[in-house]
Amino acid sequence: MGRARPRRWPFGATRGSQDRLLGHLDELRRLPQGGGPDGDFRERLRTRLTSADALAVPPVPESTGRARHARRTRRVRLSWPSQLATLGLAAGMMMSAFITYQSVPGDTLYPLKRAAEHTLVRLSTDDRERAEREMVSAKERASEVAALLGGSGDGPLVSATLSDMAESTKSAIKRMERVEPRSPKLNSFAQDQRDAVAPMLDQLTGPEQDQANTYLHYIEGLAVPR
Repeated sequence: MGRARPRRWPFGATRGSQDRLLGHLDELRRLPQGGGPDGDFRERLRTRLTSADALAVPPVPESTGRARHARRTRRVRLSWPSQLATLGLAAGMMMSAFITYQSVPGDTLYPLKRAAEHTLVRLSTDDRERAEREMVSAKERASEVAALLGGSGDGPLVSATLSDMAESTKSAIKRMERVEPRSPKLNSFAQDQRDAVAPMLDQLTGPEQDQANTYLHYIEGLAVPR
């Protein structure tokens, strides 16, 4: 029979290291089984856990989150008094605009009306649109003269309004003749103005009557007899 091969320890360990490893294993077997950490380790662990709990941020309950969202929603929504105040303000602005449009020379809001008209004319994009807006202004001046004659009939106000009407008319006609010399709008405008101003002659006297006559002669060539 051949010689038995010597038993080899794994990893090429030497005989001395093998003896030391066996000695350590024997010491481990003699240790008490089932033992836990010592008292010092438990105290250190308790201290660390207590510190972590103190620094942790407590979670926000779901009900609290819903309450905060509801409060933010209530702040965004306007209350009924605020809504009523907003509607009242809008209604007041509309009423003020209507009163301003109905004002005549001498009224407190009349300068605001004229400023709005001038702004619309200046914002016109071309000569045609500007001429049409000036025609509207001339018609409005004729209506204002009629209102003044039906009321106090203040001479200076009537004279100033007739002058403004003539100025708007001349500017409108010049612009319209430049872009469309024989525009039917000129004929319609002249006829409307003649029908509005001619009846005023009997109520006008002195310089104001002369102004009205001069105006009628100016637009006479534009209006085709009906």
